[in-house]
Amino acid sequence: MDGAKGRWAAHPDAKVRRDLPTVSPGRVVGIGALCDLGPLRPDDQRDQSFSVSEFVALEDGRRVTLHEDRGFTIGLRSTVEPGPLDVRRGLTLESLTEDVLNTVLPDDDVPTEDHPWSWLADLARARGLNVSADDLRGLSYEVVFTDAVRRWLGAA
Repeated sequence: MDGAKGRWAAHPDAKVRRDLPTVSPGRVVGIGALCDLGPLRPDDQRDQSFSVSEFVALEDGRRVTLHEDRGFTIGLRSTVEPGPLDVRRGLTLESLTEDVLNTVLPDDDVPTEDHPWSWLADLARARGLNVSADDLRGLSYEVVFTDAVRRWLGAA
């Protein structure tokens, strides 16, 4: 993103695609983020990466991805506790929801919007959808976790 609308950088493990195809038109009825497990790093089992994409939901049930180049990593750095540490300990879907919501915000110290609505509307229009920043701002925002995240979290 540029400085006028907020800026951020892609997560190092993110799937950066600039060629998302146009879609058949539909009425946008929702917006949200999808959180999936990122690549596992065998060199450090005390870390877990997550990929985050944002989408709009259409009236006919389709989800149209707007971007998929965000993400975050959580990890343990304590050497105080004996034995193997589990990065999942104490994590909940609610705490991960907060991480996802922080991840999709602009990285600017003083963002121009509370969420990058204008940029997301531009991305949606590039996909062939007729939606404005005000339209998106008026929708409820949903955070969705993949089954892989739910299984990973449940294995703790």
